[in-house]
Formats: sequence, C-alpha cells, structure tokens
Amino acid sequence: MHPDEVTEILDRPISQELLARDITRLAYVAKDGTPRNVPIAFAWNGTTIVMCTAKNAPKLRALSANPMVALTIDTEVHPPKILLIRGWAELDHVDDIPDEYLQTTSTYEMTSEQRVEWEKEVRSIYYDGMVRIVVTPTWAKLIDFETTLPIAVEELLQQREARQRN
Repeated sequence: MHPDEVTEILDRPISQELLARDITRLAYVAKDGTPRNVPIAFAWNGTTIVMCTAKNAPKLRALSANPMVALTIDTEVHPPKILLIRGWAELDHVDDIPDEYLQTTSTYEMTSEQRVEWEKEVRSIYYDGMVRIVVTPTWAKLIDFETTLPIAVEELLQQREARQRN
C-alpha cells in the first residue's frame, strides 16, 4: 500500500476517533513461531503508534526477531468500527517513564490524589525505564459497515448482485 493511501485512511474522521482510544490489540509472532495477540495501551502522535512496556516483557525478544506487527483498534457497539493497521515495530529503550505511557493512561478515572499515587507506584516499578514500541503504519483498512466492509463481505455482495442480475 502506498504511504499516501495509508495517510488518507488514517486521516478519516472515524479513524481519528479510533486512534484516540486507549487500547489496541497488538499481534506479533512469538519466539516459538506461534501467533500472539495482546491488548496494550497506545498513543497516536499523528505519524506513529507508540506502546510502552516493561524492559523484561517477552514480546520484546519476539519483536526484535520479527518486527512485523498488526494492530486492531475497534469499538464494542454494533455495527462495530474497526481500524486495522500493519507495520514494523521499532524498539526504543528509555531510562524513564515515556510521556506516551503517561498520556495513554491519562483517561483512567482517578482523582488527582490517586493519580499522584499511581504515578509514584509506576515510577517505583519501572525504576530503570521502559521500552517504547513504535509502529509506523505501512498498511491500513477502516471498516465501518456503512461505507466500508471486510473484503470477504464485499465479494459476497458482488456475487449476490451478479446472481440477482441473472
């Protein structure tokens, strides 16, 4: 997919709504060759998706070996809105708590006092920093079931229309 096509899809209003959500599902190939799909908080900065994790997370070894990833961001209502993204993960080891991590958790319902205690706890757990998983989208598809559909459903609708014409 050409980068301009990816940008056009990600700039659509529904895509922007989805990119403002808290959680994505990160799919990758584990070290044993089997697929993994994990929910993870993320931040969209307009060009990349940033997820943060512990420096000892098993997914880091897998992503170092095979950086290809797929992300799904969706809604829980009917009809669902689904944003599918593929790209390459780059790992950025940092010695502090990344701003993106604090940003992704900013929507959690906490009082200001709870937030201070939560950040204190986070800093004590991740005292030596975290790893930023940075994904630059190379492919994207938006499915809203009104203007866009899964490819298989589009094909079935075309087949139905062909049958009805005959």
